[in-house]
Amino acid sequence: MPDLAWMAWTWQTGLFFAAIASLLLLMTGLAIYRPETERVGILRIPTTRGDRLFISLLGSAFIHLAWLGLVGPDLWWASALSLLYTAAVFRYV
Repeated sequence: MPDLAWMAWTWQTGLFFAAIASLLLLMTGLAIYRPETERVGILRIPTTRGDRLFISLLGSAFIHLAWLGLVGPDLWWASALSLLYTAAVFRYV
């Protein structure tokens, strides 16, 4: 087993990586069972589910970074805002 002491592995870190892996597995399963078609939303570019997932993850990272810089370390509200942002991306983009 490799030595993983170089990174601060906490249960929160593990939960984060497990959530990302679960999202990727879910998107793979959806692509297999329900083939996706590109659609044009408010950005006027054709996007697939994977594109919208990437946009929402990138936007959520920026929301959390901005929250840390402007408000402080209490990230529960930033997480709620990120979930709303993700729902809007999947609905309108």
